[in-house]
Amino acid sequence: MPNPFRKRPTRSKTPADAGKKSRSQSAKRAKPKKAPKTMPQVVAAALDDLKAVDIIVLDVRHLTTVTDSMVVASGRSDRHVRAIAGAVVEQSKKAGFRPIGVEGERSGEWVLVDLGDVVVHVMLPRVREFYNLEKLWDMPARPDDAETGE
Repeated sequence: MPNPFRKRPTRSKTPADAGKKSRSQSAKRAKPKKAPKTMPQVVAAALDDLKAVDIIVLDVRHLTTVTDSMVVASGRSDRHVRAIAGAVVEQSKKAGFRPIGVEGERSGEWVLVDLGDVVVHVMLPRVREFYNLEKLWDMPARPDDAETGE
């Protein structure tokens, strides 16, 4: 019975084999590096991947110092809302952005994902209509704020 642990002799390359790459060399080819994604790009990709509905991005820098932008999106069911929020968290972590907090996962009617510079609200349509965050946060900057630099 042959010994399976015995080292087998290696085959020397012939001149005809010199130009060919072995499988291990071609498998080790470096993949081109992609440019790092920004946090809004990561959030948009996660929302798009799970088919979030009615996505709105609000720039709130002139209204609060807590965050730069808010993203409001809807899901078709409480399970869909939770899945969308989970995808935002998962893809953010993969891209190197750690969520500060996640609220509302248990009920699934309104899940908030706080990423610091971006706050994501994923809601059921009826909850979104009731709270109407778009109207609350979509206020233009006051002209006197622009002049004083506030």
